[in-house]
Amino acid sequence: MREFFHYFFGAGEEVEFVNFSLAHFLPILMAIGIIYLTWRYRDKLGAYKNEKNVRLALALICIITEMSYFWRLVGVPDLNPNPHEHLPITVCGWCIIFCSYLAVTKNQTLFDISYFWLFSGTIFALLTPTVITYTGPTRFRYYQFWLEHTMGYITLFYMIFVHKMRPTLKSMIKAFCSLGVLTVIAVFANTILGTGANYLFMAEGEDPNSKSLVNMLPQNLWLRALLMGAVVSVLFLLSYLPWYLKDRKAKKALQAAEAPAGVEVPAPAENSEATDAAAEAMMQEAHLQKEEHTLPSHGSRRLRRPFND
Repeated sequence: MREFFHYFFGAGEEVEFVNFSLAHFLPILMAIGIIYLTWRYRDKLGAYKNEKNVRLALALICIITEMSYFWRLVGVPDLNPNPHEHLPITVCGWCIIFCSYLAVTKNQTLFDISYFWLFSGTIFALLTPTVITYTGPTRFRYYQFWLEHTMGYITLFYMIFVHKMRPTLKSMIKAFCSLGVLTVIAVFANTILGTGANYLFMAEGEDPNSKSLVNMLPQNLWLRALLMGAVVSVLFLLSYLPWYLKDRKAKKALQAAEAPAGVEVPAPAENSEATDAAAEAMMQEAHLQKEEHTLPSHGSRRLRRPFND
């Protein structure tokens, strides 16, 4: 039994996990299935009298999943826990912590940060999970990794579907600034610890034998940071694009519904201020026309005797 636990919680010396295999796609498909069910039964979940307990369960799973990573390091000395590799300076780790508190508090700032971090950072871990190259489906780390990297999405979409939370343009700014703070901490830690420290992959790429997108980045710190910042900015914009299109469509539909017959509805402008100005002008014009239609002419007025005559 002791040998079993040592094997299960340990790590192998040979490659045990292969990208784009069944072991890779199955956890992702399961997470997508749970997210679909959340969307399918969002109204029932929202009306459920013990809905708060559902969020508490999500929060508990998230926080235990993250803490179990460090419990494993402490419990298995052969894994060689050290500050060069195991400090809590990771986007994925903080995302799962933020999501656990988000589920309990429904805090908008935590939602904003988690949303953009998940879709611009954690998404790469799902595509190329190189950190579990030596821990396949027969190891604890395999299951801990996939829970850590899918529970964030499950919790986030739960808050979107059930509690109608959503990001805004200001959300993007908050997420980018908070990511910048974490990046500064990572660079500082890499500099202080020296060789072997590579938090947020700001020092070098991942395992040279792995097929990771990070390995394509330049080695120079400033070029690396500049390029990563540009990529993150693009991913942030792409993450917000569905909400922008949704708002644009809703605003256009609202304008069409409020405009009287014969009034041409202007197309939404690219600039939000221009869009608001056009919408306001259109609504004023519609209001004036409505008054003209409802105001009776002099010829149609009927003389009425006073009531007390």
